[in-house]
Amino acid sequence: MGKWLKRQVIMGKINYKSAGVDIDAGNDAVELIKSSIKSTFSANVLTGIGSFGSLYDLKPILNEYDNPVMVQSIDGVGTKTIIAKKMNKYDTIGIDLLSAASNDIIVMGAKPITFLDYIANDKLNPKIIETIVSGMAGACRENGVSLVGGETAEMPDVYLEGEHDLVGIVTGIVEKDKIIDGSKIVPGDVVLGLPSNGLHTNGYSLARKILFDVGGYKVDDEISELDRSVGHTLLEPHINYTTHIFSIIDSSAQIKGMAHITGGGLIENIPRILPTNISVLIDKESWPTIPIFNVMQSIGKVESKEMFRAFNMGIGMILVVDKSNCDKIKSTLDPISQVYEIGKVVSGKKEVIIQ
Repeated sequence: MGKWLKRQVIMGKINYKSAGVDIDAGNDAVELIKSSIKSTFSANVLTGIGSFGSLYDLKPILNEYDNPVMVQSIDGVGTKTIIAKKMNKYDTIGIDLLSAASNDIIVMGAKPITFLDYIANDKLNPKIIETIVSGMAGACRENGVSLVGGETAEMPDVYLEGEHDLVGIVTGIVEKDKIIDGSKIVPGDVVLGLPSNGLHTNGYSLARKILFDVGGYKVDDEISELDRSVGHTLLEPHINYTTHIFSIIDSSAQIKGMAHITGGGLIENIPRILPTNISVLIDKESWPTIPIFNVMQSIGKVESKEMFRAFNMGIGMILVVDKSNCDKIKSTLDPISQVYEIGKVVSGKKEVIIQ
């Protein structure tokens, strides 16, 4: 007992904050993000901030469908958060989070309706949380998604100082007979590519090794081939393709299959939608190269195949369509995005061949 009392005197009063978790900072963060979150709510959201769970009225949406199917996906932004830390710039990684998750369900023809986020760190900074969520909420408003809940976890012994980890869960709805799953893809179909604007949210561990460790660059440095600093180039927000894809779907142009080009690049992601006896030939000269990929390949002396496995290489989304639909899709997307014919479907063994 005497030793315990002596230790208590030396240490002072022990509470949760002294153990590394600041409840008051958590409450402050909630107050700061309330208005941003509420700004995303549709009339279907029945609960406010602070409830144990979120209530969402499905009836008005389900009335629009004959046989609605719920589609969900979970994703994160990986080590792109390290670039945000180095730049002390957190206003775009929330945008990245919604895009990364939403793009994974729109490839099935599903319309995103709700989003949940998880933000973890070593020490909670309410202003940083506000900045992250503000960007995320803006992206939700732009894409008609309700940010219905989230979790902020302060874990000082799990994360390095100043580090953040972001995870998001998206839920969407698709009509059962309009699910896009690649099952109707046949030889002769065309592969269309929608451009990315950079790395999006994948390949950052390799990018950091190449640019910072091998190249010796810092985030504020400029490289002649890039039009901005290294840091700003790497933080370019992940494109959300919801508007692109639903413009096509609403035009009645038929899409047979879609793949979100994330980790694994074109080589690993396209086979996920191919029937067993189908392959895809990709012409790597059929779209403009984004300078950051050329810069990294040159600095790191990375083989071409590895580049196409680690990065999107300038294509963020691919669509497989019948050739007769190409012109209609291109004209539909003309006000929004370039569209490139990057390949074709052939008989094969469920693989992608880069030519």
